[in-house]
Amino acid sequence: MIMVPEQDGLVNSMGIKGIVEVGIVGMNAAISNAVWHATGKRIRDLPIRTEDLI
Repeated sequence: MIMVPEQDGLVNSMGIKGIVEVGIVGMNAAISNAVWHATGKRIRDLPIRTEDLI
């Protein structure tokens, strides 16, 4: 791996970019679908709580 030094104005004060947010977009839908397949009850509001399943 070769690290190329560069200046990037779109990073925060720690020098970190928020690339993980791109992969997290579909996670809420995936968890909601998993709850639906496991329980048979469709929950459309977040957060999903046990009270919603009863």
